[in-house]
Amino acid sequence: MSTIKTKEDIKKLREGGKRLARILREVASFVKPGVSTDFLNSKAHELIIAGGDTSAFLNYTPHGAERPFPASLCVSVNDEIVHGIPNEKPKVLKEGDIVSLDLGLIHEGLITDHAITVGVGTISKEAQKLLDVTKKALDIGIKAAKGSKKTGDIGYAIQKYVEPFDVGIIEELAGHGVGYSVHEDPFVPNYGIAGEGVLLKPGMVIAIEPMFTLG
Repeated sequence: MSTIKTKEDIKKLREGGKRLARILREVASFVKPGVSTDFLNSKAHELIIAGGDTSAFLNYTPHGAERPFPASLCVSVNDEIVHGIPNEKPKVLKEGDIVSLDLGLIHEGLITDHAITVGVGTISKEAQKLLDVTKKALDIGIKAAKGSKKTGDIGYAIQKYVEPFDVGIIEELAGHGVGYSVHEDPFVPNYGIAGEGVLLKPGMVIAIEPMFTLG
């Protein structure tokens, strides 16, 4: 069931989102050849704690998972789509890699969720195209998220934009509601039919998460 947040909730979520964005920008600044995924996780956790907040992902057990997530930051490298574990068999980043950084933060009891993908040094034209298309798809999805519209309108807008670029849509993974818990209803896929899905109402808070592959 989708939850409706109060004005006070949304005020706290906005502040949490600003803090989260600042942390991710700082963590992203450390992405370079020779840096380990474990270091990025440690830096993210350190910055969350320094701000007086709590990691939303550390020890969180998603539905269907066999165990709690053991880190504060998800770090997914190249063909890892999401939820890469950075501190078990850490990877050392190499020139040309692309890296997804996915972080959740609890501020005054409310959860925000944010991800960015960055290149390591100089990346290929194909990889840069994937990053550019995905960022634009996010902007389009946000513009489509309006009261009285439905989740299918968001998915339709994203799908219509990306189809000419020959990228694959990850249908099993999608955006979601957020705020009182890490994953809430509604499910917000990156494809859909306009006018179908869950009705978007004032006070709903959602994470729109475009995820694509090359080819």
